[in-house]
Amino acid sequence: MKDGGRPVVMRVRGLEKRYGADEGLVRAVDGIDLDIAPGETVAVTGPSGCGKSTLLHLLGGLDRPDSGQITLAGQRIDQMPERSLARLRRTCIGFMFQAFHLVDELTAVENVELPALLAGCSARLARKRASTLLEQVGLAERARHLPGQLSGGQRQRVAVARALINEPVIVLADEPTGNLDSEATLDVLRLFEALHTAGQTLIIVTHDQRVAATAGRILSMRDGMLVGETRLADGPRDLGALVDLEG
Repeated sequence: MKDGGRPVVMRVRGLEKRYGADEGLVRAVDGIDLDIAPGETVAVTGPSGCGKSTLLHLLGGLDRPDSGQITLAGQRIDQMPERSLARLRRTCIGFMFQAFHLVDELTAVENVELPALLAGCSARLARKRASTLLEQVGLAERARHLPGQLSGGQRQRVAVARALINEPVIVLADEPTGNLDSEATLDVLRLFEALHTAGQTLIIVTHDQRVAATAGRILSMRDGMLVGETRLADGPRDLGALVDLEG
């Protein structure tokens, strides 16, 4: 998919999501237009309640818009039947959440391979992919540990590996460092840098300007609308300078 000759992996037009009615009407997402290029890292920032997470849920097909269009890799997903949408979520979209959402009864490697198994991958290939990804995020030696035996930073690294298991077109991260201390935050920022270098398309919703500063484009959101955009120079960043490890 291209927009004026420029490749676009996700296109959003006139996106709206409302809650309530009459005097209690809340315009959580209010007429958003957005293009995301392949390999781009985009951060969406703004105050609590401005609609950031609602926007991300709409982009990931976790919620339905009241109006507007969302196209991912050439497919309209805003009106896609639920069964087809579920299949697309499993194969084309990777999710990361503030609360990790790991299955407590499964080991790290079992958590990572689960989306691949649900997508129809063989058990052998799913385990191979999961083991490789855990090695890439520095957790090969923790593959057999349960989530309760891992630190917050380690659990989020497991969540990163899980988000990548099906080689998604796009990864959506909702406040991915919100439950982490400064040192664990730095680990996740390094992973995001590595994903960007590898060409992974990534959208990060965050209130943390340190996290936003790792993106190539920062979108500011307020009252359900995009109200500003900042483009940052692409290239290596001093991530340690972004995170106060003494804090």
